[in-house]
Amino acid sequence: MKRLVFLVEERSIAEVLETLLPRLLPEEIAYQVVPHEGKSDLERSIPHKLRGWKEPEVRFVIVRDNDRADCKALKARLQQVCSANGRPDTVIRLVCQELEAWYLGDLNAVAQAYGRLGLGRSQERNPYRNPDQISSPSQLLQKLIPEHSQIAGAKAIAPYMSLEQNRSHSFHVFVQGVRHLLYGRANLEGQTEIVFPEASSRTPPCCDPF
Repeated sequence: MKRLVFLVEERSIAEVLETLLPRLLPEEIAYQVVPHEGKSDLERSIPHKLRGWKEPEVRFVIVRDNDRADCKALKARLQQVCSANGRPDTVIRLVCQELEAWYLGDLNAVAQAYGRLGLGRSQERNPYRNPDQISSPSQLLQKLIPEHSQIAGAKAIAPYMSLEQNRSHSFHVFVQGVRHLLYGRANLEGQTEIVFPEASSRTPPCCDPF
């Protein structure tokens, strides 16, 4: 594998990945982040991208919000589309429920981005202990940081986000999935250990580490 191609739902997640991926990928692995204009545009694009990408030694990762869907069924449907278009090895990663859950899982990053000293102390309180369970993370973040906007906010927060210290389970599943692509399950021991937030009966069933 020489390149990872990330097909993502929209620009804000693209901005986050453009900041995080250089810290996650080794220098010899090239990457490309391809943003779309929402979930429908992404799903229309997937068959064309997978069939039409002729570059050898490329692997694909699809990243989109779950948005309160049945995430197990959604992931299975997307995997079926990838298999039908010749890329059964595509990795599907769902953000539970919205990208803002990843921000709320790392309140220290939000605090540094917006100069909200002390905000990080709320991380161990509900609902921030398990942000993937928040029904509308975007609304909660907007109440917390009224000046937050999607693109500018992604650019502001992403540089401060930790790859290891995040309370969002789906964030860790994303990071671990990329590392699995790079190193294989058997060779992850040489990487920084990820401690997943405690599971609960409401943890999305699609959030498996691999």
